[in-house]
Amino acid sequence: MLHSKYFISSGRAAVTAALLLIGTLLTVGSAFAAETQYYDILYKAQLDPESGLADVEISLSGDELPSKLKLYLDPDRHKNLQGASLQTDGKEAIWTPEGKQASIRYQFVIDAKKSSGSYDSRITDKWTILRSDKLIPPISARAPKELHSRATLEVLTPKKWNTLAPYVKDEDGIFQLKDPGRRFIRPKGWLISGRIGSRQDIIDGTDTVIAAPLGKNIRRQDTLAFLSWTLPELKKVFPEFPQKLLIVMAGDPMWRGGLSGTRSLFIHADRPLISGNRTSSLLHELVHVGTGIRGDHESDWIVEGIAEYYSLQTLRRTKGISERRYQQTLEELKAWGEESPNLLIKRSSGPVTARAVWVLHGIDMAIQDASEGTQSLDNVVTSLAADRGKVTLKKFSALVNEAAGKEIPLLDREFLEGKKKP
Repeated sequence: MLHSKYFISSGRAAVTAALLLIGTLLTVGSAFAAETQYYDILYKAQLDPESGLADVEISLSGDELPSKLKLYLDPDRHKNLQGASLQTDGKEAIWTPEGKQASIRYQFVIDAKKSSGSYDSRITDKWTILRSDKLIPPISARAPKELHSRATLEVLTPKKWNTLAPYVKDEDGIFQLKDPGRRFIRPKGWLISGRIGSRQDIIDGTDTVIAAPLGKNIRRQDTLAFLSWTLPELKKVFPEFPQKLLIVMAGDPMWRGGLSGTRSLFIHADRPLISGNRTSSLLHELVHVGTGIRGDHESDWIVEGIAEYYSLQTLRRTKGISERRYQQTLEELKAWGEESPNLLIKRSSGPVTARAVWVLHGIDMAIQDASEGTQSLDNVVTSLAADRGKVTLKKFSALVNEAAGKEIPLLDREFLEGKKKP
């Protein structure tokens, strides 16, 4: 006769085996349940020079769609929203898609003027230049974590118009949108359409396109040549620089400066590649493209200072300007910066950015001295560019002090406010 303990042991073993089997099945089931699912977004925009509007449609399709989307509108530019399950108060719209297909429509006012009276978005009978992330407003989506989007952008235009954006086109001329890390994808960056001319080349692995309306005095080839010897140096500091870059150029009445965007930038055709004071608006905006950072209410000086400092450093390192000219420019910026000693303000421009450059130069030298040349400000900004997103004084200070191995007096708050010397 078998001992009763045998039956007890066998029973426990059977229960244990059953529990392990159930656990395995649940794990496998969870893995299948968490498998990534996709739905499709088609953004369609029809440009109409006569009305100055773009007729926009956003269409969703898939077995499962987000349960709710919130659109953050510009009431002056996003008008006449229409669609089922849509509520709007002018500044926000709540869309609750139903079924396997859903769409909304609205009109977008293309022309937009800056305070100077010049345009940062414009449509004429021959061309249009605008930001696609203004055309399509910011959108937040409520959806299960495993539900991701695939997105495309189709731009309908008058005959003989060509359209460029910082995305790859398929054989039908539809842009295939990419935004790694984002579950809800929307178009971003500059867009140019019309009777345009362009020059293109692969520069250090980046597919670079210079585009502008047809006409005289547009330096497409000059700009491409300038980038061929400056962009590789810039990418040493920003190794995650985009693999696709669109530079849009135009003359008046567009804004007479530079404006960066995602994988793209706009620069006025009259801006010199290198100004008389040895700065470069083009390189400044390229640094913005490379870093992808923005400041909070007191850290814009870091963002703008880095852009200006590394535009200078790039010219110095590529022998575009001599060491003597570089040092002379730093001294000139230092003198200009004395007009605005407080860096901790919401928007940095003019003398604030000039002082920021001088402070960043001092921080760079302090890091190199403290680390005996093994670290520099390059290490700090490379880390910032890898993280992208918002930069704060606290985050910047932590990275600087880590690179230096000690606290740097130039980051003392009272010094940055202009209240004391370091």
